[in-house]
Amino acid sequence: MNKLKNKLTLITGATSGIGESCVRYFAEENSDFLLLARNMPKLLELQQEMQQKGLSVHVAVVDVRDKQAVKEMFEGLPEKFQKPDIIINSAGLASGFDFIQDSALDDIDVMIDTNVKGLLYITKQFIGGMMEKRQGHIINLGSIAGHDVYPKGAVYCASKFAVNALSKGFRFDLLEYGIRITSVDPGMVETNFSMIRFKGDAERAGNVYKGVTPLTADDIADAILYAATRAPHVNINEIVMTPLAQANVTTIIRK
Repeated sequence: MNKLKNKLTLITGATSGIGESCVRYFAEENSDFLLLARNMPKLLELQQEMQQKGLSVHVAVVDVRDKQAVKEMFEGLPEKFQKPDIIINSAGLASGFDFIQDSALDDIDVMIDTNVKGLLYITKQFIGGMMEKRQGHIINLGSIAGHDVYPKGAVYCASKFAVNALSKGFRFDLLEYGIRITSVDPGMVETNFSMIRFKGDAERAGNVYKGVTPLTADDIADAILYAATRAPHVNINEIVMTPLAQANVTTIIRK
């Protein structure tokens, strides 16, 4: 119950899906938090819930795609919240499901800006404190779409291939500083992911999971917590996980 006591965990995308589950799982190990998202009412709810557990929590509204906003958010933080021990880059999305020739440029921008540039903006802003302490842990939420490409997913897959490459590159670049790097790469997870991808079309979103018992946000949070609570000399480089019914991105047994 105290594996993360006196540790500060930064979580992006903290108000929904995997990010929100990470808050609750890490709270069980008594982590303190810096929670980032765009939904202030939900952030304040989470802050109150975590503070009632006796945890120290700071929340901030920020769009990770906006590098100036990320910089200003960082500069406005109390000093103790500028140096997280763990960064969980959970913010990410898919927007649209189209052949590349039919893809909207706005969908392309939002995926690259959120999944790749947002991850970099947050990591770059906070990495200095870890380098100073010569310890820390960066956990990037990837996807099996970062290992295998599927039709109508070229840009989303490219963004997650980038997360895969960045995670491996961070490992080389930060090795001398004792900073752990983990990529957690799930397959089918039932969150609001498909609702966002299909822009609120509940029927299309529901069909993604039809006939399958998918992973849950809690399953992923549990794996992330596992990676974060290993002995200091252990680095979990990569966790690839799927539902039992899914062999790869496109091979799924439905009942």
